[in-house]
Amino acid sequence: MPSELKFQEDRIFNSKIKMKNKESELVRALTETEIDTIKKFYGAFKMKNPEILDQICTPDWKDIPLAPGQEDGPKGLQKIMRHLFELCPDIEVVVHDIVGTHERAAVRASMEFTHAHEIMGIAPTHQKVSVALHEFHYLKEGKLTHTWHLEDWFGLLMKSKS
Repeated sequence: MPSELKFQEDRIFNSKIKMKNKESELVRALTETEIDTIKKFYGAFKMKNPEILDQICTPDWKDIPLAPGQEDGPKGLQKIMRHLFELCPDIEVVVHDIVGTHERAAVRASMEFTHAHEIMGIAPTHQKVSVALHEFHYLKEGKLTHTWHLEDWFGLLMKSKS
């Protein structure tokens, strides 16, 4: 195609597009409240305080997928957290990245602890392990409504073989 014709096409095409910078069309960033909520969610592990979930999650918060036997809502994760605190007293969640837009956040983190007790049928190694976490959150009015999560337990399995 001759460059003059291409230029004509581009000019015609671009003249038909109306660019407006309406605030409603812009992507909004996570608010400070939303970021604070996410930090409190992971901080509950460091502080060994599962009750924090009652403040930052809606009562019908969805934890997806549920662990075997886990009940819905914050109470279900609180029971799991208490069990993890018994198995791994030095457990800590380290947040590496929080990215997202208003009411939507992705978190890359790691759960770090000493493998001192049997976990998921894996005998204790008494070694420090790190389990990668990849989680996606929906928020509404500063509270978590949904969390989709994926833990990479492969690191624990590999440490048990060494």
